[in-house]
Amino acid sequence: MKKNILIIGAGGVAHVTAHKAAMNNDVLGDICIASRTRSKCDEIIESVRRMKHLKDPSKKLYSRQIDALDIPATVKLIRSTKSEIVINLGNAFINMSVLEACLETGAVYLDTAIHEDPDKVCETPPWYANYEWKRKDRCAKKGLTAILGVGFDPGVVNAYCALAQKRYFDKIDTIDIMDVNAGSHGKYFATNFDPEINFREFIKVWTWINRKWKEYPTHSVKRVYDFPVAGPCPIYLNGHDELHSLSKNINANSIRFWMGFGNHYINVFTVLRTLGFLSHLPVTLTTGQEVVPLKVVKALLPDPKTLAPGYTGKTCIGNFVKGWKNGKKREVFIYQVSDHHKCFKEIESQGISYTAGVPPVAAAMLVAKGIWDPKTMVNVEELDPEPFIAILDKIGLPTDVKEIKPGSKDSFDGTVRDLKVELAESTATVTVSAANPLIALNPKAQPKTAKK
Repeated sequence: MKKNILIIGAGGVAHVTAHKAAMNNDVLGDICIASRTRSKCDEIIESVRRMKHLKDPSKKLYSRQIDALDIPATVKLIRSTKSEIVINLGNAFINMSVLEACLETGAVYLDTAIHEDPDKVCETPPWYANYEWKRKDRCAKKGLTAILGVGFDPGVVNAYCALAQKRYFDKIDTIDIMDVNAGSHGKYFATNFDPEINFREFIKVWTWINRKWKEYPTHSVKRVYDFPVAGPCPIYLNGHDELHSLSKNINANSIRFWMGFGNHYINVFTVLRTLGFLSHLPVTLTTGQEVVPLKVVKALLPDPKTLAPGYTGKTCIGNFVKGWKNGKKREVFIYQVSDHHKCFKEIESQGISYTAGVPPVAAAMLVAKGIWDPKTMVNVEELDPEPFIAILDKIGLPTDVKEIKPGSKDSFDGTVRDLKVELAESTATVTVSAANPLIALNPKAQPKTAKK
């Protein structure tokens, strides 16, 4: 039985994780939230207390200041707080530093995203082999449990792959992971999580097709799918963290990731990228000062945490799996739907942060109870998915499973055709107005999206 949680990070996802951990502190014990800016941690704690989410008031909920790139300081923090489980929710640049601190102290390591080097983007696959997996033998030698990518995607979608393999299919052909946000925050433009990490994802597309890595230009392959609750949404073939482990651990011919983008997002993103504002490399101003364009864009955009109060609409994230069961073709959509407004009413969060912040608490509870205890480094799909999904059902992220008639109108075809054909059909048209920029957010003013 492990106890006491250290949450590193104080953004929107950490806000959710802190609330949910507090609501289950009878299992998890004391909770410390640590970040470079301690006041942000204290804001989260104030929210938890205001909403009376501390289930067991005898357990501590408190904050500390930490620069998580400072490994000795992080080691000292883990030991001084007697934390046996570390949930790393800082930006992806700190992952290896926090993991090293866990290797030193023996604390269980959980994170929600793949490690990134600030000077590199969209690294050669499999990306996990470049950083995390190089430390796998050390974790095994020390008997250290390190669970990688235990947010929603990566995380829950990895568990859905394992569930499909365990329960629904004898043989899997294709898995299409689809993530759409059919909500509205009312801002002209904003990202739902750290803009710097968000934009770095879209430099190039690495995907797993016919058991090989294939590279495509960003936003070059588009489909429109009619999602449960969310309705018809445009989605684009994209690279994503989970592909880099699923390609190794799940026996499927093709595993692809699709993310929903509205035409307005595509328009703004394209302008920013074309002008060079999404570059992660420094440029020199006429004053001699060096700035990183992407960091300037991040500084100008709204903090994702501030989007929550006015957010409306739904999210839908799931896996469309095709294969065979008992010699017959089968198609199944395993998915989860969240409501932005309900998320805010419950814990003062928007739905994107909610879906990412709840799963690490479920994982921590399984670790605390000894149900997940691999004593080595694993990705989520290497663990039993059913207890994980069962806890998620109880603490805010219920899973639905929809049987699809193979080849029917509800089916999804993620087969990538000739690139010229795909490019011709991947355009985005948006009505804009310099005098009234927010017209871009008005669905009635925009061209209708045709189904494909």
